[in-house]
Amino acid sequence: MSNNRAELLKAKQRVTLIGGIANLFLAVGKIIAGYYGHSQSLIVDGIHSFSDLATDALILITFKISGQSADESHPYGHGRFETIATVILGLFLAALAGGIIWDAARRLQGEAPLWHPHPWALIAAGVSILIKEGLYHYTVHIAHRTRSKLLRANAWHHRSDAVSSIVVLIGVAGTLYGYQFADAVAAIIVGLMIAKIGLGLVIESARELVDTALPARRVKQIHQAILESEGVESLHSLRTRQMAGEALVDVHIQVPPEISVSEGHAIADRVRDKLLEEFEEISDVTVHIDAELDLEQSPSSKLPLRNEVLKALCQAWSHLPYVKQISKINLHYLEGRIRVEVYLPLSVITPERSAAEIIRQLRDAVKQYKFIDLVQVYFMAEEQNRTTKVQNAPETFARTQ
Repeated sequence: MSNNRAELLKAKQRVTLIGGIANLFLAVGKIIAGYYGHSQSLIVDGIHSFSDLATDALILITFKISGQSADESHPYGHGRFETIATVILGLFLAALAGGIIWDAARRLQGEAPLWHPHPWALIAAGVSILIKEGLYHYTVHIAHRTRSKLLRANAWHHRSDAVSSIVVLIGVAGTLYGYQFADAVAAIIVGLMIAKIGLGLVIESARELVDTALPARRVKQIHQAILESEGVESLHSLRTRQMAGEALVDVHIQVPPEISVSEGHAIADRVRDKLLEEFEEISDVTVHIDAELDLEQSPSSKLPLRNEVLKALCQAWSHLPYVKQISKINLHYLEGRIRVEVYLPLSVITPERSAAEIIRQLRDAVKQYKFIDLVQVYFMAEEQNRTTKVQNAPETFARTQ
């Protein structure tokens, strides 16, 4: 694990641990204050804080697992564990909300006695609001820094607790002023808020688990950044997916058709580095290199491969006296046909055999092969066992009939 990644993991664990300690303090304090202050909604809020403590423990364990480096079993890393934990957190909150709403509804229907809060329950609710709002700002700051969706969800969870405490505050105050149902109604409102947050987390994480793409605006920005990269003529099949606050990208780029494999690879590396540098959420990029546009199936996919082509060329050129001096043959698969590059030493050119004659012989010999489109001949000078291109005149290009 890189030092930066380790530092971010420690930051996520630290803010979660601080939140857990605060939740423990709030849970005990609100339950005691709610019991002696006769506030059902405050006790419910205290139980909610205990549930927060449990989710903090789950989050800490999840960060430890998801922070592990990629391995053979998980080649893309362990980020999905964070997503799964977010789903569990959301389901837990939704279930908890259902219990809160059910209990408060029973009290409103007279199946259980309504409580009459004491004024000091207001103080406990006020302290909870201040602590939870502070935790929200601290956690959301770390979430933004670490690009953690789970931590961002936990930050909003802290804020929802602050808002729910405000609702409790209003409910307690309402009951004190003679509105006997206010405390139970406040508990129901808190329950509905928790349910909304929980279901929202489940839906958002489920979208991530089924590889939902990044927002259209972000995908458009990535598309434009790739097109602006040097050497990229066009692109297609740009796909994005999300994993624990990070994004994975794969794309097909079209490069000039007759450049070398190494140059094409260098262009792909530049595209990858550019995306990783300009888009902080992108953690992995796979770039496929295409020599031509092949949105569905390459028009050259049915053509014979190198071994078969070389056998055909050797057979066609076997009668030529200089064929054994061919030093290299390159094949370019373009537009459903093959372009052949032939490299010969300058010494094959003699007073009796001109360059034009050699080109004509090579061209005429392969006319029978309809899959061959171009024959391109390079005459090379050999110096200290190194070849240097010395001629690439227009007449070295020959299109077969």
